[in-house]
Amino acid sequence: MSNETGNNEINDDNKQRTLSEEQWNELIHVVCRDGVTALKTHYDEVVGRAVIHEIFGPVFIFTVTDDANDKYECGFLLQELIKKFQADTDPSVWMASFFVEMMRTKGGKPLPTPPASEEEAKAIIERLIVGPCMASVKEEFAPEEVYAGLEWHQEHGPVFETGFPSIADGNNVCAFKIDLLLMHVLLNRDPAELLLDGLYKIREEHGIE
Repeated sequence: MSNETGNNEINDDNKQRTLSEEQWNELIHVVCRDGVTALKTHYDEVVGRAVIHEIFGPVFIFTVTDDANDKYECGFLLQELIKKFQADTDPSVWMASFFVEMMRTKGGKPLPTPPASEEEAKAIIERLIVGPCMASVKEEFAPEEVYAGLEWHQEHGPVFETGFPSIADGNNVCAFKIDLLLMHVLLNRDPAELLLDGLYKIREEHGIE
Protein backbone atom coordinates (compact mmCIF):
# COMPACT_ATOMS: atom_id res chain seq x y z
CA MET A 1 0.00 0.00 0.00
CA SER A 2 1.42 3.32 -1.02
CA ASN A 3 1.27 6.04 1.62
CA GLU A 4 2.80 9.49 1.38
CA THR A 5 4.11 11.24 4.49
CA GLY A 6 2.82 14.67 5.39
CA ASN A 7 3.40 17.12 8.24
CA ASN A 8 7.03 17.72 9.31
CA GLU A 9 8.07 14.10 8.86
CA ILE A 10 10.28 12.56 6.23
CA ASN A 11 11.22 8.98 5.46
CA ASP A 12 14.98 8.57 5.07
CA ASP A 13 16.34 5.05 4.38
CA ASN A 14 13.22 3.55 5.97
CA LYS A 15 13.65 5.72 9.07
CA GLN A 16 11.19 8.46 9.90
CA ARG A 17 12.69 11.74 11.09
CA THR A 18 10.89 14.76 12.51
CA LEU A 19 12.25 18.09 11.31
CA SER A 20 12.08 21.47 13.00
CA GLU A 21 10.09 24.18 11.26
CA GLU A 22 13.32 25.85 10.12
CA GLN A 23 14.72 22.58 8.75
CA TRP A 24 11.40 21.83 7.07
CA ASN A 25 11.25 25.21 5.34
CA GLU A 26 14.86 24.86 4.20
CA LEU A 27 14.17 21.37 2.82
CA ILE A 28 11.20 22.66 0.82
CA HIS A 29 13.28 25.55 -0.52
CA VAL A 30 16.16 23.26 -1.53
CA VAL A 31 13.93 20.69 -3.23
CA CYS A 32 12.09 23.40 -5.19
CA ARG A 33 15.38 25.03 -6.21
CA ASP A 34 16.89 21.69 -7.25
CA GLY A 35 13.78 20.90 -9.29
CA VAL A 36 14.06 24.17 -11.20
CA THR A 37 17.79 23.59 -11.75
CA ALA A 38 17.15 20.08 -13.07
CA LEU A 39 14.50 21.22 -15.53
CA LYS A 40 16.63 24.14 -16.71
CA THR A 41 19.08 21.63 -18.19
CA HIS A 42 16.31 20.92 -20.73
CA TYR A 43 14.23 24.12 -20.86
CA ASP A 44 15.12 27.81 -20.81
CA GLU A 45 12.17 29.20 -18.85
CA VAL A 46 11.23 27.30 -15.70
CA VAL A 47 9.40 28.51 -12.58
CA GLY A 48 8.83 26.43 -9.45
CA ARG A 49 6.63 26.84 -6.43
CA ALA A 50 5.68 24.75 -3.41
CA VAL A 51 2.22 24.40 -1.89
CA ILE A 52 1.19 22.44 1.20
CA HIS A 53 -1.51 19.83 0.64
CA GLU A 54 -3.57 18.80 3.65
CA ILE A 55 -3.03 15.09 2.94
CA PHE A 56 0.20 14.81 0.99
CA GLY A 57 2.21 17.63 2.49
CA PRO A 58 4.56 19.67 0.25
CA VAL A 59 3.68 19.53 -3.44
CA PHE A 60 6.04 21.11 -5.97
CA ILE A 61 4.57 22.70 -9.10
CA PHE A 62 6.88 23.50 -12.01
CA THR A 63 5.87 25.63 -14.98
CA VAL A 64 7.78 25.40 -18.26
CA THR A 65 7.22 27.99 -21.00
CA ASP A 66 8.05 26.94 -24.57
CA ASP A 67 9.18 29.01 -27.55
CA ALA A 68 5.55 29.78 -28.45
CA ASN A 69 5.05 31.24 -24.95
CA ASP A 70 2.71 28.36 -24.03
CA LYS A 71 2.91 27.24 -20.40
CA TYR A 72 2.89 23.63 -19.21
CA GLU A 73 2.54 22.65 -15.56
CA CYS A 74 3.39 19.46 -13.73
CA GLY A 75 3.53 18.63 -10.03
CA PHE A 76 5.57 16.28 -7.86
CA LEU A 77 5.35 15.06 -4.27
CA LEU A 78 8.17 15.65 -1.79
CA GLN A 79 9.08 12.02 -1.16
CA GLU A 80 9.37 11.10 -4.84
CA LEU A 81 11.59 14.11 -5.61
CA ILE A 82 13.89 13.35 -2.69
CA LYS A 83 14.22 9.74 -3.87
CA LYS A 84 15.03 10.87 -7.41
CA PHE A 85 17.55 13.48 -6.25
CA GLN A 86 19.30 10.90 -4.05
CA ALA A 87 19.39 8.24 -6.78
CA ASP A 88 22.40 7.62 -8.99
CA THR A 89 20.55 8.46 -12.20
CA ASP A 90 19.97 11.99 -13.53
CA PRO A 91 16.61 13.23 -12.14
CA SER A 92 16.33 15.90 -14.84
CA VAL A 93 15.57 13.33 -17.54
CA TRP A 94 12.74 11.85 -15.47
CA MET A 95 11.26 15.26 -14.64
CA ALA A 96 11.54 16.55 -18.20
CA SER A 97 9.85 13.43 -19.59
CA PHE A 98 6.48 14.62 -18.27
CA PHE A 99 6.82 17.94 -20.09
CA VAL A 100 7.99 16.23 -23.28
CA GLU A 101 4.77 14.22 -23.26
CA MET A 102 2.54 17.24 -22.55
CA MET A 103 4.22 19.34 -25.23
CA ARG A 104 3.19 16.85 -27.90
CA THR A 105 -0.11 18.72 -27.72
CA LYS A 106 0.48 22.40 -28.47
CA GLY A 107 -1.24 25.24 -26.70
CA GLY A 108 -0.06 24.73 -23.11
CA LYS A 109 -1.48 22.68 -20.27
CA PRO A 110 -2.21 24.22 -16.87
CA LEU A 111 -3.02 22.08 -13.86
CA PRO A 112 -6.61 20.78 -13.87
CA THR A 113 -9.15 22.45 -11.62
CA PRO A 114 -9.66 20.34 -8.48
CA PRO A 115 -13.14 18.78 -8.13
CA ALA A 116 -15.56 21.03 -6.26
CA SER A 117 -17.77 18.20 -4.99
CA GLU A 118 -17.77 14.51 -4.25
CA GLU A 119 -19.76 13.94 -7.44
CA GLU A 120 -17.13 15.70 -9.54
CA ALA A 121 -14.38 13.67 -7.85
CA LYS A 122 -16.22 10.42 -8.59
CA ALA A 123 -16.62 11.43 -12.23
CA ILE A 124 -12.89 12.14 -12.55
CA ILE A 125 -12.03 8.84 -10.87
CA GLU A 126 -14.28 6.89 -13.23
CA ARG A 127 -13.28 8.76 -16.41
CA LEU A 128 -9.55 9.35 -15.88
CA ILE A 129 -8.46 6.70 -13.40
CA VAL A 130 -10.42 3.44 -13.30
CA GLY A 131 -10.97 2.81 -17.00
CA PRO A 132 -7.66 4.19 -18.31
CA CYS A 133 -5.61 2.47 -15.59
CA MET A 134 -7.25 -0.89 -16.27
CA ALA A 135 -6.52 -0.48 -19.96
CA SER A 136 -2.90 0.61 -19.38
CA VAL A 137 -1.85 -2.29 -17.16
CA LYS A 138 -3.51 -4.88 -19.37
CA GLU A 139 -1.97 -3.43 -22.52
CA GLU A 140 1.48 -3.19 -20.93
CA PHE A 141 1.66 -6.87 -20.03
CA ALA A 142 -0.44 -8.45 -22.79
CA PRO A 143 -0.97 -11.29 -23.45
CA GLU A 144 -0.33 -12.13 -19.79
CA GLU A 145 -3.43 -11.95 -17.61
CA VAL A 146 -3.42 -8.97 -15.24
CA TYR A 147 -6.03 -8.33 -12.58
CA ALA A 148 -7.06 -4.69 -12.11
CA GLY A 149 -9.97 -3.03 -10.34
CA LEU A 150 -11.31 -1.10 -7.38
CA GLU A 151 -11.20 -2.68 -3.93
CA TRP A 152 -12.02 -1.57 -0.39
CA HIS A 153 -9.22 -1.54 2.17
CA GLN A 154 -10.30 -1.58 5.79
CA GLU A 155 -7.70 1.01 6.85
CA HIS A 156 -7.24 3.11 3.71
CA GLY A 157 -10.70 2.98 2.12
CA PRO A 158 -11.02 2.74 -1.68
CA VAL A 159 -7.91 1.54 -3.47
CA PHE A 160 -7.02 0.51 -6.98
CA GLU A 161 -5.54 -2.98 -6.88
CA THR A 162 -3.68 -4.75 -9.66
CA GLY A 163 -1.62 -7.91 -9.89
CA PHE A 164 -0.72 -11.15 -11.61
CA PRO A 165 -3.03 -14.16 -11.00
CA SER A 166 -0.34 -16.40 -12.51
CA ILE A 167 1.98 -15.74 -9.54
CA ALA A 168 0.82 -18.24 -6.94
CA ASP A 169 3.51 -17.91 -4.27
CA GLY A 170 4.38 -14.68 -2.47
CA ASN A 171 3.20 -11.15 -3.16
CA ASN A 172 1.35 -10.86 -6.46
CA VAL A 173 -0.64 -7.61 -6.08
CA CYS A 174 -0.05 -3.93 -5.39
CA ALA A 175 -2.62 -1.35 -4.34
CA PHE A 176 -2.71 2.43 -4.30
CA LYS A 177 -5.12 4.73 -2.56
CA ILE A 178 -7.61 6.38 -4.87
CA ASP A 179 -6.85 9.83 -3.46
CA LEU A 180 -3.18 9.38 -4.42
CA LEU A 181 -4.14 8.44 -7.98
CA LEU A 182 -6.51 11.41 -8.11
CA MET A 183 -3.69 13.65 -6.89
CA HIS A 184 -1.57 12.48 -9.81
CA VAL A 185 -4.32 13.46 -12.24
CA LEU A 186 -4.51 16.92 -10.65
CA LEU A 187 -0.73 17.28 -11.07
CA ASN A 188 -0.92 16.52 -14.81
CA ARG A 189 0.55 13.06 -14.20
CA ASP A 190 -0.64 9.71 -15.49
CA PRO A 191 -1.83 7.68 -12.46
CA ALA A 192 -1.10 4.46 -14.36
CA GLU A 193 2.64 5.11 -13.88
CA LEU A 194 2.30 4.17 -10.20
CA LEU A 195 0.54 0.92 -11.04
CA LEU A 196 3.00 -0.06 -13.75
CA ASP A 197 5.95 0.67 -11.47
CA GLY A 198 4.37 -1.49 -8.77
CA LEU A 199 3.74 -4.36 -11.19
CA TYR A 200 7.30 -4.28 -12.52
CA LYS A 201 8.60 -4.42 -8.94
CA ILE A 202 6.47 -7.52 -8.33
CA ARG A 203 7.93 -9.16 -11.43
CA GLU A 204 11.43 -8.21 -10.30
CA GLU A 205 10.81 -9.74 -6.87
CA HIS A 206 9.87 -13.00 -8.55
CA GLY A 207 12.71 -12.94 -11.05
CA ILE A 208 10.41 -12.39 -14.03
CA GLU A 209 11.74 -10.29 -16.91
